[in-house]
Amino acid sequence: MAGPMDGVKVVELGVWVAAPAAGGILADWGADVVKIEPPGGDPARLFGRMLGIDDGTNPPFEMDNRSKRSIVLDLGTADGRDIALELLTDADVFITNIRPGALRRLGLDFQAVAAHNPRLVYGLITGYGMGGPDADRAAYDVAAFWARAGLAHLLTRPGDTPPFQRGGMGDHTAGMTLVAGVCAALVARTRTGTGQLVTTSLYRQGAYTVSFDLNTFLLTGHSIAIGQRESMANPCMNNYVAGDGKRFWIVGLQGDRHWPALCRAVGRSEWLTDPRFVYQRDRAANAAELIAQLDAIFATKPLAEWAEVFADEPDFFWSPINTLEDVIADDQFHAAGGIVYVPDGESSAPMVATPADFHGTPWQPRSAAPQLGQHTDEILAELKARRS
Repeated sequence: MAGPMDGVKVVELGVWVAAPAAGGILADWGADVVKIEPPGGDPARLFGRMLGIDDGTNPPFEMDNRSKRSIVLDLGTADGRDIALELLTDADVFITNIRPGALRRLGLDFQAVAAHNPRLVYGLITGYGMGGPDADRAAYDVAAFWARAGLAHLLTRPGDTPPFQRGGMGDHTAGMTLVAGVCAALVARTRTGTGQLVTTSLYRQGAYTVSFDLNTFLLTGHSIAIGQRESMANPCMNNYVAGDGKRFWIVGLQGDRHWPALCRAVGRSEWLTDPRFVYQRDRAANAAELIAQLDAIFATKPLAEWAEVFADEPDFFWSPINTLEDVIADDQFHAAGGIVYVPDGESSAPMVATPADFHGTPWQPRSAAPQLGQHTDEILAELKARRS
């Protein structure tokens, strides 16, 4: 089960999460990904200690770096830069999130590398894009994706403080975007015979993530109000808490379609003719009162009992609000392929799967994340053999 990218050679010069995530997806899909690291290693190797894990385990690093090979190169030296260029001369893809200015100083910018390998697809993730005053500004996804692109603001309840982003959210989505762009460029290469520069940025990724809001503002000049649970205009599209304290979300996006099913589920068929609630505009006008009544009703039963009631209504769409423990215990998560087992010596470790399956060319992870420089001698020997 080699995967759809079997035979594709990828060189990754990535730090922290965004570029390594892109390289990790390609490695999962079967590519031979050579990870260039400085003598001190990718700083993401510190994640385990930063999370207070004392046994040497580093789950975030394992997620994004499994199935890769690691070579240590000091790019501050001429020898290190020469070896990096030699690796790129035979590669199909280069993945990096090093700032453009630093890449130019290293002689590893697109123009320099493409001169040695015009077939190379060069994938670059930046913080803020390739032009403008902040093109070379350092950025983590909390800055460029979460804060500056508007996500933090849009997820802040009025009068409250912004929530903290979970680790790697913007990095992982930007990594997936870059993988899609790289694969498209590989397809284009079959027609043109040449590679190209493919870029995305954390800022652009954040803007695309909230494009529902941004495009509404662009085309109308108006922003969409930040919803508050207690007064949602469509009570069929809201979250509630059951009698055992477990929360769930009703997702009746089409209010008029889903309203009768909600009324039947909560035993309030009389609401269907109640002038306060008959039409969506009525429910919006009386949302606070209606939501308060629904809160009282849902508090009368534990979620497991409500789940049985909801199952009898085909037009009642809902989901539990799961904890991490709930996700891992969810049979559907496993049935959907959410876990893969990564070989690690004589055993294997369960990890989160990257989110695409190929039913004609299935993939599977081949190894745990490499130790720092684990494959340096092996990769240098391959280069030596290629020269001879």
